[in-house]
Amino acid sequence: MLLIGDDWAEDHHDVEVQDGTGRKLAVATLPEGVEGIAKLHALIAKYGGADVDSAEVVVGIETDRGPWVQALIASGYQVFAINPRQVNRFKERYGTSGAKSDKGDAHALADMVRIDRDQLRPVAGDSEQAQAVKVVARAHQTLIWERTRTFQRLRNTLREYFPAALDAYADLALTSTDALELLIKAPTPATAAKLTRPQITAVLTRHRRHNRPQKAATIQTALREEHLGLPEPVTAAYAAAATAHARLLISLNEQIAELERQVKAHFLEHPDAEIYLSMPGIAEITGARVLAEFGDDPTRYDNAKARKNYAGTSPITRASGKSHTVQARYVRNNRLASALQLQAFSALNTSPGARRYYDKQRARDAGYNPALRQVGNRLVGILHGCLKTRTHYDEATAWSHHAQLYPS
Repeated sequence: MLLIGDDWAEDHHDVEVQDGTGRKLAVATLPEGVEGIAKLHALIAKYGGADVDSAEVVVGIETDRGPWVQALIASGYQVFAINPRQVNRFKERYGTSGAKSDKGDAHALADMVRIDRDQLRPVAGDSEQAQAVKVVARAHQTLIWERTRTFQRLRNTLREYFPAALDAYADLALTSTDALELLIKAPTPATAAKLTRPQITAVLTRHRRHNRPQKAATIQTALREEHLGLPEPVTAAYAAAATAHARLLISLNEQIAELERQVKAHFLEHPDAEIYLSMPGIAEITGARVLAEFGDDPTRYDNAKARKNYAGTSPITRASGKSHTVQARYVRNNRLASALQLQAFSALNTSPGARRYYDKQRARDAGYNPALRQVGNRLVGILHGCLKTRTHYDEATAWSHHAQLYPS
């Protein structure tokens, strides 16, 4: 058996090759790309023999994505994606100075897959369809987060020189394209006060707003109210910044809408999509995010508990002496946790069983978030069962056990 620690960087990989006893066989710095992977294969052939069994080659690396990782998996090697935090803790066995080097990290990674391989999670063998869903779902969510950050910058800018705009466009939502177009058209208090109702109505009409005359009148009135002002050069500078943020938000709106179409298209092509959509509280975007983060490798989760642990919905117990506490998991996949919380919240209105289960948790003095997390935890277990048996969600079956324990 060959154990390989691979500390990757943007343009190279520092690797260490060990045998099954931990003896260091080779240390090398390999370039990224085809040339580097070919040199890695040559190292493996040199120390493992020309007929080395690829399954006997174990690689530890601090990522689970990218062409390099896919090439390792395609070669048949066992690949373990290890959290950098785990690597740092493992290195404390060697000393407590906190020293760091790429070669030292490669050595630690090789030692980890040799000593603690049973405690590590191999890179999931997700299908190409699941990987495609993951790419577009993550990109879509990242752009939404970026839009929120950009909106906050725009809002703070307007508060400093043009607070009337926040009130004027409140009914439209300042992230909407029509409100942003009006702001770009008149980015200062003086120019905004000169906007006519026909001009405002034209923008609202282009974006198919209802009650356009009433909305246009409200916006015009708000923009013409008296307010404190700043010197003209300062106002012009703020207006330039606000316009830049507004144009960026319009672009983000367009790209988010396009990516949303891509997310739905890729998700609906996946064979598990119907099972996900049968779950309460899950629509196409939420389903795509949950599928993306769970993956579709049928061997990844041994049981429902393993899936719940990965999701971060199941609690953790801290026991020492007479102390015994149960706490929420905070080290988890935040993208998945966010999607599952949204599903649990939506399920309260679509699933009587979920609502009843939530109410029971609240009756036990559980707070809002803990009770919702318990609903999410239960839904993850139900999803695992549906995926394992290839069946759609059934309300009566899913909550029958809890209905017997807690009759209405």
